[in-house]
Amino acid sequence: MKMVSAVIKHFRLDNVRKALTDIGVEGMTIIEVKGFGRQKGHMEVYRGVEYEVRFLPKIKIEVAVSDDKLDKVVDVIQEAARTGEIGDGKIFIYNLQDVVRIRTGERGEEAI
Repeated sequence: MKMVSAVIKHFRLDNVRKALTDIGVEGMTIIEVKGFGRQKGHMEVYRGVEYEVRFLPKIKIEVAVSDDKLDKVVDVIQEAARTGEIGDGKIFIYNLQDVVRIRTGERGEEAI
């Protein structure tokens, strides 16, 4: 089992959610985060004063998947989140040792 964690632009969330739902992903966690990568933030003007925004708003999507669905999930996220511009985000993949569904006690892939 794997945990796929994708940090994307906020306006691409609906595209990614729909694409994941279309391939049968039944659950995901969405977190509002801030951060920066190579773009290092940007300059904004507020009431005539220019200031630097170092941390940009992003969305983090977490999806637990079985090993056989991993490549499809990563491909779908990458395609749905891509704008072709700097700051499109990153996808991180972690190993999951175990998953437990609290309500039923199911473990492993059955709990996903």
